[in-house]
Amino acid sequence: QVALVESGGGLVQAGGSLRLSCAASGRAVSSYAIGWFRQAPGKEREFVAAINWSGDETYYADPVKGRFSVSRDNAENTVYLQMNSLKPEDAAVYYCAADRDDDNIISVGAFPLYWGQGTQVTVSS
Repeated sequence: QVALVESGGGLVQAGGSLRLSCAASGRAVSSYAIGWFRQAPGKEREFVAAINWSGDETYYADPVKGRFSVSRDNAENTVYLQMNSLKPEDAAVYYCAADRDDDNIISVGAFPLYWGQGTQVTVSS
């Protein structure tokens, strides 16, 4: 069992930055890949970024490439999503999710095993 808690969301102006954190707890949590997803009102959930268990492989959705960066600190059992140059269209509830298999996070239609409760990101224009 893995528990995930997101933090760091808030209100930011367009062009600004936020860093989201995903604190993980549970057995062997450092062996899990972690992904970030987001869902805006009236839209489907979409994949944002992911990082494998060791941190040496990262994945990004096209809309965030070059602006977002995912990293992890396994000593702290925490994964970060650094979001720069934020746009109004980045506004959403952001969720982190965990799975032992990277494909269960990055594949189209994937649904990771464990999910956090989400944190709201609002971007004003």
